[in-house]
Formats: sequence, C-alpha cells, structure tokens
Amino acid sequence: MMTALHRRALGQGGPSVSSLCLGTMMFGDQTEAPEAARILEAFFAAGGNFVDTADTYTGGASERMLAELLVDAPDDLFLATKAGNPVAGVEGSGSLAPDWLTRAVDMSCERLRRDRLDLLYLHLDDELTPREDVVSCLGRLLAEGRIAHWGISNFRAWKMVDIVHLADAAGVARPVVVQPYYHMLNRGAEQEIIPAAAHLGMGVVPYSVLGRGMLTGKYGTDGPPEGSRAARGDPRLLENEFRPETMAAAAKLAAHATAKGNTPIGYALNWALANTNITSALIGPKSLAQLRDYLAATGEPYDDADEAMAEEICPSGRAPAAFYADPKYPYRGRSRA
Repeated sequence: MMTALHRRALGQGGPSVSSLCLGTMMFGDQTEAPEAARILEAFFAAGGNFVDTADTYTGGASERMLAELLVDAPDDLFLATKAGNPVAGVEGSGSLAPDWLTRAVDMSCERLRRDRLDLLYLHLDDELTPREDVVSCLGRLLAEGRIAHWGISNFRAWKMVDIVHLADAAGVARPVVVQPYYHMLNRGAEQEIIPAAAHLGMGVVPYSVLGRGMLTGKYGTDGPPEGSRAARGDPRLLENEFRPETMAAAAKLAAHATAKGNTPIGYALNWALANTNITSALIGPKSLAQLRDYLAATGEPYDDADEAMAEEICPSGRAPAAFYADPKYPYRGRSRA
C-alpha cells in the first residue's frame, strides 16, 4: 500500500515540496522511458511534486527524457537540476565559472524544454573560481528569470556559510537548500552542514539516504546481487559504503528493522525523515517496483527504540569505518610552502 507524501517548505520562503524527492539519475541508463513514465505517474499519484536531475546524468539523457515525460506533470511540479561537473562530450564544461554556469543553464533549459529552471544546484565546490564571481552570475540568472531558486551540494560547511554571506552582501537571494551526502551509516553532515543549514534557514535534501543500496538489506553473505551498484562496480559505493565495518553495521540495522516487522528500507528512510532539519529525502528508484517499496516503507512506524539503535550502531557525526574520509572530497587543512 502506497503512502501519501506530505509537504514541507523548502527553506525560508521556499516552495512546498514533497517529503520524498524523486531522483532520476537512472533515467536513460538503467531505466528506459516507459518504466520512467510509470515511476513518475506513481510518484505524482502519491502526492510527490519534487523531481531531481542533473546535466551530467546519463550524458544529458535524463534531462531529455524528463522533457518528454513531464508534459502533463502536476501544476506544482518543482524540478531541480545541477551544474558544475564536466559533461561528457562538451568541451570546456565543468566548474562554476560564470561563462560555463551560464552555458550550463542554457543547455539544461534546452534539454528540459523549459524557459526557466525551478532550482539550480551548484553540484560541487569549485576551488578555482572566486565565490564572488559565482554569486554575481547567480544574481544575474535570477534577475533574468533563468532560474527561480538556487542551492548547493557537496560544499564544506564554512564555504556554504561564506557563499550565503556573499549573496547577502551582493543583494542576491540566498540559496534555499543544501544537498549533502547523508545516511544512517554516514552522519558526518550532522557535524557542521546540517546545523549551518538550520541556522541559515536553508532546507536540507540529503542524497544517498539508502547508502547507495547498502541500507536496503540486499547485501548479504553471498556477494552483491545481480544488477546492484556493487555488481556494476560503482566507484562511489566501492569508495565509501562497500567496507567490512559498514556492511556489518548495515546487517545489524536490517536485523533490528526485520525483528520489528518493518523493512530495512523503511528504517533508513524514516530515520532520515525523523530529523526535523530534513526537508525531503532524495530517492533514486530504477523501477516502479522499487518506488512502490519506498512509498510503502515511509508508512512504517519509527520510534525511540529505532532512534536508540541507530545511535548505538553509528553515533551522530560518525561513520562505522575507522578514520573514514570520502576520497572525492578531501580535507584541505594542511599545506606546505
């Protein structure tokens, strides 16, 4: 039985969005158009209105597919895309430099067949482009009506705060949302990013809330199941969640959920949504069956015993793997002349 999704305000003064955000990274890759259409139809029927894509997803195929499938979308559809990463086959792509950011917005609008983007995420931090230049470019895109709102993803907390202050100084509307990497077994965002977002009045829409599949209960002792990210050699999973300590912790969480008559998926989703700082949790189903599982799981109960078990397995701000650090986003606190 599918659960009707409720709505939450995206930051201060932002739009009302559904508590689950439909990620479409699989569209055009693992998910072909007919199945994508069924996923979107079911998501909208459940009260969903928040859809997420990016210019780099499947080489732009995700955006192009959405252009076809969103023709009859609900009037309150809120569609997010991202820019900043290099786009395959596009010379000079990548970075947050104003020239590329402007071009990326134009290309996304063209692929999506829209005059304006509801939400543009800065997909990652650019350590070369001055943030003042980024803010100035965003101010122009807002003034021209090319974007309605903007947000940030994969930024360190201090840079997140800095870019908000720069926006205030320049008279540019603040970002309404941050999209951090966050799940039950990777709680680093609780140290600085989520508290900073709450202080600044920004919404929080975490990605990988199911631990790239590790928290679904499908990884047992028989090796990764066919079609899973691990079986496909997904580099981000192998760099982060596919570790003995994390897999052991995931098994304990799955056992707790199952003993209560719930699902590991429901435990992971409801744990994220139980955090009042979280606006919406990003999901990325590749099939209608997966989406139905996610929607049903959000209706499962979540209580103090569930919270205590999650805290015991992986305390706030931590990850199970000792000395864990994401290699894609290294720390920058040491330098030598």
